[in-house]
Amino acid sequence: MQLDLNLLTALDALLEEGSVTGAAARLHVTAPAMSRSLGRIRKVTGDQILVRTGRSMVPTTRALAMRAEVHALVQQAHRLLSAQQELDLAALDRVFTIRWHDALTAACGTALTTAVHHQAPGVRLRLSAEPGADDAELRRGEVDLESSSSVPTLPDIRHRLVGKDRLIVAARPGHPLTAGPLSLEHYAAAEHLTVSRRGSLRDPIDDALTTRGLERRVVAVGPTAAFALQLALDTDLIVTVPDAVTRTAREQLGLATLPPPLPLPDVPLYLLWHQRYDNDRAHTWLRDLATETVQALFTPPTASQLPRTNRTGAADSRAREHH
Repeated sequence: MQLDLNLLTALDALLEEGSVTGAAARLHVTAPAMSRSLGRIRKVTGDQILVRTGRSMVPTTRALAMRAEVHALVQQAHRLLSAQQELDLAALDRVFTIRWHDALTAACGTALTTAVHHQAPGVRLRLSAEPGADDAELRRGEVDLESSSSVPTLPDIRHRLVGKDRLIVAARPGHPLTAGPLSLEHYAAAEHLTVSRRGSLRDPIDDALTTRGLERRVVAVGPTAAFALQLALDTDLIVTVPDAVTRTAREQLGLATLPPPLPLPDVPLYLLWHQRYDNDRAHTWLRDLATETVQALFTPPTASQLPRTNRTGAADSRAREHH
């Protein structure tokens, strides 16, 4: 039996894009040529691979079962054939899927997308919503880079600590708690909201309060930090969130920031990827660039980066007086 390995690349593109047109564009071939490849793949595998449902195409059960293995084989072939080549970012044509916490995506998504596009214009990013911990998607190659606040338990999932974030309390401007120093009793007595994708009404802050004989009332729980911050702005609820990854959003909303009245552990931030990408030069470039982008959140702004009114308020005032 003679195998055409080009069909493997075509199959990977078809399963990734879910359409003949998308796969053709990805591999820079015509749609009719890709359609012929699909026909040959169907003949070799004895399976339809993609079937039409309305205006779209969906993978068959067998296609879903083989997708991860096909993708891994194609990536391995690329590594074998290009192991001695330098990474040419200008010519790199690849799609990376990044699944980060919503607050991290909001804080760093623009900077990362801009940096990637500047260095490698042919690279496309999928900034995926984070549905929860699912190492299986990393293992299947469906996610290239993920964020987490905990170390992975599976040995084939690599991780890198990129920063530690402190917790702060956010409240609307003029909230009664902003009138003076926030006491532990006032903090516990306030009405709280939390962030949890799973809808949990309890988190480690409750444990810290319990050890001090106190209990707080969680009025609402939201699925994202963006939702929680907006809700805090519109109500008297307060929310305790990581500082660095929510700083920009809080400043845009004009929320007040208070230090928590009890010691709380820092929140670690890890980047996760599968070990198959350890020696993948393009992936190494991406995770290094992502690391630099995320770590910038934890670097205090220099005087030149502060708003002009903060740096030279007096000088600007004098200048306005002269005009």
